[in-house]
Amino acid sequence: MYIVAGLGNPGSNYEHTRHNVGFKTIDILASQLAIEVSKKKFKALVGEGNLDGKKVVLLKPQTFMNLSGESIYEAINWYKIPLANLIIIYDDIDLPVGKLRIRAKGSAGTHNGMKSIVEYLDDEDFPRVRIGVGKPVLKDLNLANFVLSKFLEEEKPEIELSLRNSADAVKDIIQSGINVAMNKFN
Repeated sequence: MYIVAGLGNPGSNYEHTRHNVGFKTIDILASQLAIEVSKKKFKALVGEGNLDGKKVVLLKPQTFMNLSGESIYEAINWYKIPLANLIIIYDDIDLPVGKLRIRAKGSAGTHNGMKSIVEYLDDEDFPRVRIGVGKPVLKDLNLANFVLSKFLEEEKPEIELSLRNSADAVKDIIQSGINVAMNKFN
């Protein structure tokens, strides 16, 4: 069994922002796997289904980004899965727009949602799919405002491809293991 959690902020005003690429990837996975992510549980929207006979729980925390750990912690404790079977998908400002980076474990870095998850789980050893959203070009642009901004028109084709690739990477992790996904997408 796997829990796949995409990070983002709830609400239509955040829907197409850089910070919500995790939610967007969950939407793609839900469509591909015919899973409806609409049940309210664990302070999240949840959907359950299967991929090659393995149970998959798709999760979109509704706690807002900086409190994502609350939702993830509740789901992990309910399903009692090993952390190796938790996959977190989130935005990364340290990667160029559209670049993917898959890791089996690692620190939270500067990402507040990941900091919350690491704090609640008291562990960093779980797979993650990081999606590059770029950095602000203007040095005086507030980082919070940047990640809550929408992609520029010229960035949209690259990010759309990246979202589809991130969904494929998650499926590869579940079907073939993290090393296969890292070799293919990093």
